[in-house]
Amino acid sequence: MKLKKGDRVKVIAGKDKGAVGEIMAVYAADNRVLVQGVNIMKRHVRDQADPSTGRTTKGGVISSEAPIHASNVQLVVKDDNGNEVVTRVGSKRNEVTKTRPDGSEYTGTRGVRIARKTGKEI
Repeated sequence: MKLKKGDRVKVIAGKDKGAVGEIMAVYAADNRVLVQGVNIMKRHVRDQADPSTGRTTKGGVISSEAPIHASNVQLVVKDDNGNEVVTRVGSKRNEVTKTRPDGSEYTGTRGVRIARKTGKEI
């Protein structure tokens, strides 16, 4: 999956189409992401008593986000003018200098994500 926690995304399909939010969690096995403020579901919870402490947790209606499919969101990045644009995610290999445990250095490559529209590293 090309999306990561902390990425800013825009919803492109579904009931919250057009909403922009930050990814709070990624569920790669299910190909789903949890986006802040998107796909709000209500859950009814009853009062719960904790027998060990004798305290009661108040129930009620709790609103929280539910995961949406990763294909329904698109990455948002800033372009050269500071405007936010939606883009696809690509990847490339950058040459970097790495250090071995004994202190010697060598040249290797590291994969980085790039925005297809701007060509810049994410």
